[in-house]
Amino acid sequence: MSQLLSAGRSARVWYGSLSRRYAAASPLVRYAVTLAILIAIAAVPLLLPSLTPDSLYWSAVLVKLGMAVLLALGLNVVVGMAGLLDLGYVAFFAVGAYSFAILSGAAKFNLAQLNRDPNVLALIPHWHMYYWLYFLVGLAIAVVAGLVFGAPTLRLRGDYLAIVTLGFGEMVRITANNADSITVGPWGITQIPHPALDIGPIHYDFGLHNEPYFWLLLAIIAIWIVFLRRLNRSRIGRAWMAIREDEVAAAAMGVRTVQMKLMAFAIGAAVASLSGAIYATQVSYVSPDEFTLFNTSFGSITILAMIVLGGMGSIAGPILGAALVIYLPELFRQVGDARLLIFGLALVVVMILRPEGILASRKRAAELTSHEDHAESLFDVREATQ
Repeated sequence: MSQLLSAGRSARVWYGSLSRRYAAASPLVRYAVTLAILIAIAAVPLLLPSLTPDSLYWSAVLVKLGMAVLLALGLNVVVGMAGLLDLGYVAFFAVGAYSFAILSGAAKFNLAQLNRDPNVLALIPHWHMYYWLYFLVGLAIAVVAGLVFGAPTLRLRGDYLAIVTLGFGEMVRITANNADSITVGPWGITQIPHPALDIGPIHYDFGLHNEPYFWLLLAIIAIWIVFLRRLNRSRIGRAWMAIREDEVAAAAMGVRTVQMKLMAFAIGAAVASLSGAIYATQVSYVSPDEFTLFNTSFGSITILAMIVLGGMGSIAGPILGAALVIYLPELFRQVGDARLLIFGLALVVVMILRPEGILASRKRAAELTSHEDHAESLFDVREATQ
């Protein structure tokens, strides 16, 4: 155990020195490093066939990882930046996936199949360039859902907020399971078309290939990281930090807590819907059973574990947390169900060595440290007075 503690301290010192050097570098150097990292990540699917014979399997894992990263970065806005514990985040993932599947015409086609409609062949969903329009419409629907779900929770905090958001997540899943005439119910929606590009001389169909989905996710993640960094340094980001530390004090200082909390829910919902839409068109199937609380890939608890493990409030933290949560179970898949035990033990060890997360933001780590110091000082005073 002492060796693990010393290794954790060494890794913390190494990462601290590396982050300080990166922060002190010129903007040109930082942009060059970021660009090099993105190019290296984008080249992974191209190098997989030469690195492993099971490249098709690992390319699918990379797509799954991209969706998880997008979900973790979205939930990080709600939980890590605004300090709102949301246990129903998977509901927005489901809203994006189902909105996309219904808009594409796949649900109508499945209903015609179940009802044995003689004109079922005429209802086969066609794609063309409507994919990108449905993408934006699904995003707008998820934003509205985020506002609707967030409005009743404005007066709630802590555990009460978590319970209410958990209820909202279950409401979406149960609605999708029972609304047979819209969502095809427990049978799920199949035959969701794959996206395609048809612009002038460019004709490309994503089909069943994993690489184009990975690059699409990588582009969305890169854009979202740039937007998130700008957002975190803006007045909105500072307002979220104030609400996270003390909502009453933030309201007393003039922060519009209602608008800021609604904005956090809406932005998180939009990011989750993007991942949900890509998931729906990549697997060509959505079902209510895939959007449960304890789903081992995209459940609300799993997504929350990603940002807690990686470090709430930062950008690199949720990315690393998502990579560990997705990669570790796949790495130990050959040991069967025991892989979940190994994964759980790894989470426990990390939380003991680094309770604020592996790559926690400086502000978040300072908040946790100050709270611990304050609790210890109160305990010392109490012991001294007894």
